[in-house]
Amino acid sequence: MTQTLESIKNELVEGLSGISAFWGFPKGMGAIFAVLYLSPGPLSLDELVEQTGLTKGAISTNTRALSRMGLIRPITRLGDRKDYYEAETDFYRAIRAILKERQNSEFDRAVASVRETLSKLEADSAESDAEHAFLTERVRALNAFLKDLYHRQEIVRAGRVPAIAVEFLSAGTRSRKRFVWKNSPSWSSASP
Repeated sequence: MTQTLESIKNELVEGLSGISAFWGFPKGMGAIFAVLYLSPGPLSLDELVEQTGLTKGAISTNTRALSRMGLIRPITRLGDRKDYYEAETDFYRAIRAILKERQNSEFDRAVASVRETLSKLEADSAESDAEHAFLTERVRALNAFLKDLYHRQEIVRAGRVPAIAVEFLSAGTRSRKRFVWKNSPSWSSASP
């Protein structure tokens, strides 16, 4: 038996709701984005309520947040007082918006602690044992990755992932456990 187009769309809405939760946003945000993304034209709040099953209050709150992040945009129709929205279809712009939203003071403190740890390890150059060298190398790699991803955002702006990350992601599980970034990533033409 073949699935109906509606059930296929519902599966995608569920999938994007899960991705939304993974990024730390409400599932409703993912559902709203998915419904708008799959719509050939802008939808009103009432249409979003009907298609997502969320309350009008939840739709209103989540559309404001999505709009603020740049993941959806309001559309006006001459002579119509309803609010209409359409989804951003440029995924690189969407990822930049998500990263910008997720970068908050708590995360900044965590990134700063990685940087401070690296400084302490590098300042303690008198230590020459293998464990110190290993730990320094690992923290340096983590610091370089976080700096690239969250501060310079070259990964997102370039629409490319570092070659070293491609190598890491394509490595088997056992290989990943021993994987170490020795330098700042070099850029590859692999798209995310």
